[in-house]
Amino acid sequence: MKVNNQGLVESRDEFLQKGYRLPQFDREQMIAKTKENPFWVHFGAGNIFRAFHANLMQRLLDDGIMDRGLVVVEGYDYEIIEKMYRPHDDLGIFVMLKSDGSMEKTIIGSVAESLVLDSENEAEFGRMKEIFASDSLQMATFTITEKGYSLVNGRGEQLPDVTSDLKEGPAKPKSYIGKVAALLYERFVSGQKPIAMVSTDNCSHNGDKLYDAMHAFAAAWEKAGLAEAGFEAYVNDKSKVSFPWSMIDKITPRPDASVEKMLAEDGIEELAPVITTKKTYVAPFVNAEETEYLVIEDAFPNGRPPLDRVGVIFTERETVDKVEKMKVCTCLNPLHTSLAIYGCLLGYTKLSDEMKDSELRDLIMGAGYREGLPVVIDPGILVPKEFIDTVVNIRIPNPFMPDTPQRIACDTSQKLPIRFGETIKAYIKADDKDVMDLKLIPLVYAGWLRYLMGVDDEGERFELSPDPLLDQVCPYVASFRLGEPVTKEEAEEKLRELLEDDRIFGVNLFEAGLADRVLGYFLELIAGKGAVRATLKKYVH
Repeated sequence: MKVNNQGLVESRDEFLQKGYRLPQFDREQMIAKTKENPFWVHFGAGNIFRAFHANLMQRLLDDGIMDRGLVVVEGYDYEIIEKMYRPHDDLGIFVMLKSDGSMEKTIIGSVAESLVLDSENEAEFGRMKEIFASDSLQMATFTITEKGYSLVNGRGEQLPDVTSDLKEGPAKPKSYIGKVAALLYERFVSGQKPIAMVSTDNCSHNGDKLYDAMHAFAAAWEKAGLAEAGFEAYVNDKSKVSFPWSMIDKITPRPDASVEKMLAEDGIEELAPVITTKKTYVAPFVNAEETEYLVIEDAFPNGRPPLDRVGVIFTERETVDKVEKMKVCTCLNPLHTSLAIYGCLLGYTKLSDEMKDSELRDLIMGAGYREGLPVVIDPGILVPKEFIDTVVNIRIPNPFMPDTPQRIACDTSQKLPIRFGETIKAYIKADDKDVMDLKLIPLVYAGWLRYLMGVDDEGERFELSPDPLLDQVCPYVASFRLGEPVTKEEAEEKLRELLEDDRIFGVNLFEAGLADRVLGYFLELIAGKGAVRATLKKYVH
């Protein structure tokens, strides 16, 4: 059983016998119609696209609501297309891992065309220009990660390829975002045709990040005479080009070995994952949870596909913002970060296993329900309590989701101010709330300080997950040793500068009145082997 066009024909009965859902439409016709009148281009050919966007389109095709599919473009790692999409005729397997232990296996066939975003490749880039000049194109969506929109590096220095592109113009850009700007320019010169440029990356106000990048190129190119007059105005005209905000939520870990084994036992051939030269791990299948949310600002100047028929919520920008804050500040992300920090300290390697730990479960229940929900912003279209109920009862405990605390612990210094700091600020502002009622959020902060020591609760060294500020924050805890006595005054002297940093904690913890509590917890957490467990037992129940 091979996942390609020939394999689907030759092994059709076998696929069906093994429980695979196959495309319910004439794929050849779909591809022809899409190439003739493309309407949806997606940038970023990774796992979230395959498990979410491509599956949404598949459902519309299966139900006969649409007769065209989408075009996927990869601009970071061309090998994803060259070594995985094309050898499989743009087909892939989506394995939905349900919390009850069941699985749904779907052959995704909604991708009509796959391309690499290579301005040096005249055929590929020429085809992209054709697509962007098409009257039929309604939207370009993106999953390129938050840093994909940035024109600068972590130190705030402009990226060399961006500098080059701003000077050289749209003919042969080198940077990812410069190439996208060149394609948007192609749409401008072909008649100022309308389009929605839709970031669906998991970051706040994502549409603004994409707009800022496109506007920077449009303004620079027009000013330098590298683009026709009016390009900047076109990018700024919401009736021509929109940059909607969106909130996306679906956990899609890297392809898991246990899923690969299950598919192999079904008789699927050529399952071996490819690790590209850019270290991307890609396989012919993707595994993801069943729960998913996509909320998008309804701003589409050239129309949009009926994605609301398959669960996408279209609403106003203000509501998108509220949904995003609900998720990121209270109902999901803070719980993940809490489990990541303490999971690493307690030696866990699966998030789902942590939910069997009464202390860790009580930690996130308390931080989420008792401390977070009282100040959560209700978006009106999703009920915060129902959202968090799903998180703690279905999503995180799902034993078939191979997600790890080590993965979620990445970039924690960047996450703390939003995931917890916003709740602290809400308590400070509220007339009917007392910030000193917060017990568990400070315990998470203290846990992160303990985590930075790189020593688990048994006294064994472990590797810290990647974080851009490790070099800056780890020295603050470098002199602390597990089991060595230290006074609160000594700890405060060593940690004061860090605890005052509102860029990390969202607030100056001394000004907020929580520094003393965080320091006290930290001293208990470093008291010796087993102190992490003992401290949790003492405070979370």
